[in-house]
Amino acid sequence: MALSLDILTRRSPSGGLARLRACRFGGNMAASRLGEQDGQGPHVMTKRHDKEAHAMKIIPAAMIAATLCAAGPAVALEPLSQEKYINDRLIAARIADRIRRNCPTIDARMLYAYGEARKLKSYAEKKGYSREQIDAFLDNKSEKKRIYGVAEEFLTRKGAKADDPQSFCAIGKAEIDRRSVIGSLLVAK
Repeated sequence: MALSLDILTRRSPSGGLARLRACRFGGNMAASRLGEQDGQGPHVMTKRHDKEAHAMKIIPAAMIAATLCAAGPAVALEPLSQEKYINDRLIAARIADRIRRNCPTIDARMLYAYGEARKLKSYAEKKGYSREQIDAFLDNKSEKKRIYGVAEEFLTRKGAKADDPQSFCAIGKAEIDRRSVIGSLLVAK
């Protein structure tokens, strides 16, 4: 979208010339008067006062026009399923949960995990998602399945095997040592 700032000269109803500052942003236009007022002739002032008055009008008018021009259409929120930060944290939580359930020597930091879940919900609300949108996303079975699938792919890629608890322990220990998001949710017993 192009932003342009123009000075337009038009005839006023009284027949005199009026100058307008117009700002176009996309299809929106904001204008402010620089010259005479409707139905009135030019103000009677000395040239010096006229220049000062003109300068005093230009600065606030320019600031208002720039503000109006800069304000574009509101940005729509992306679906929660596409919000990277939230999805990455949910996937990390699922991976940590799978590790703690399958590895006998690693446990979850439950209070910390609960606090992180609350922070994540607060983050989503601050971004503009409603509680209803958040709850609907968290309760959506296909979204859960997708998150669980990504977590399982990660575990498989790292060498986890369903019949080998030590493979989960190795991944958990590596994540704890790396101090990753996954590792921050786990603790060695």
